[in-house]
Amino acid sequence: MFITPAFAQSGGFAEGGFGLLPIVFVMVIFYFLLIRPQQKRAKQHRELLASIRRGDKIVTTGGLTGTVVKVTDDVDTVDVEIATGVKVQIVRAMIADVRGKNEPVKAEPVKAKPAK
Repeated sequence: MFITPAFAQSGGFAEGGFGLLPIVFVMVIFYFLLIRPQQKRAKQHRELLASIRRGDKIVTTGGLTGTVVKVTDDVDTVDVEIATGVKVQIVRAMIADVRGKNEPVKAEPVKAKPAK
């Protein structure tokens, strides 16, 4: 009866300290499941773009395929031949995949001829 409601409530630190714990836990989950893998993929893509050489087969984000004709390191474009005699300039950032010039073509299994 003689205690006012303000003094009857519990201390604020115990509840406030554990109140932030779920938020911190969610941030850690986001880092390991979303942010870190995305940074790793971006780093691999930068390395891929830096390793482009003349003669490499590339695929653009638009789906065009072609062979690199000219690469200049200080310019952000690459000259690509998409058909015989047709050369275009493509921005490096728009290159989705590099298929090396020495990449073997997938061979179809050879079917044996039936003996007669």
